[in-house]
Amino acid sequence: MKVLVVGDLVGNTGLNKLREILPNLIEAENIDFVIVNAENVAGGMGITTRDFSILDKMKVDAITMGNHTWGKKDIFSFIDHPKLLRPANYSKGVPGKGYGIYQCKGKKIAVINLIGRTDVNVQSENPFTRIDEIIDEIKNDVDMIFIDFHAEATAEKIAMKYYIDGKVTAIFGTHTHVQTADEEVTKNGTGYITDIGMTGPKHSVIGMDIDASVKRFVTSLPERYKLAEGDASFHGCIFEINEETCKTKKIIRLAID
Repeated sequence: MKVLVVGDLVGNTGLNKLREILPNLIEAENIDFVIVNAENVAGGMGITTRDFSILDKMKVDAITMGNHTWGKKDIFSFIDHPKLLRPANYSKGVPGKGYGIYQCKGKKIAVINLIGRTDVNVQSENPFTRIDEIIDEIKNDVDMIFIDFHAEATAEKIAMKYYIDGKVTAIFGTHTHVQTADEEVTKNGTGYITDIGMTGPKHSVIGMDIDASVKRFVTSLPERYKLAEGDASFHGCIFEINEETCKTKKIIRLAID
């Protein structure tokens, strides 16, 4: 089985790039299941009804979010859709769900969305203790577990890898928008990469307009961010899974301009 994970969609540029790349990629690589992080798809912050509708009509099986989950009020009208996941360690009682269980090729696949706490300006529960709870809840009901860990600190993501090594099929990082070159399959068969990268404007500062971003750093003034325009890049990974053991056997990083 092959599972494709796509890095943070940024704006219409990222969404259009996904629409362009995904059909041919699924066919060429025989992709069985697709996970997309879409927390930046609506102008860089959140997701709208329009964006979700477009993704829902594509061959996308699960849509994960992050620190901009509530960036657009539209989300409350479709927050309970089976495909949509918000961080599972948000405060108890908030709308939506933190994980979903899906059927694919006779297997039950759990997709879990987590958010980090280091240098992330969102109040959340401890992702380490929360993942323990979720794994205990679902481990007897699913064959594979994939985690999108939306976190800023590389150390927090790497620590999570070691913490749940062998308990999940794969864990991949999102949020920093820069693809890392540290993909690995652990000795216990868990696939891992610190960040899968961004699908959005290529010539940008993590998706944002270059001039506006540079001005913020040079002057320390609160220059308003705006999305960059122009050509797009597509970033993500393919996790190849052994269907008998349900463990990762290979990871392929994707960077398509």
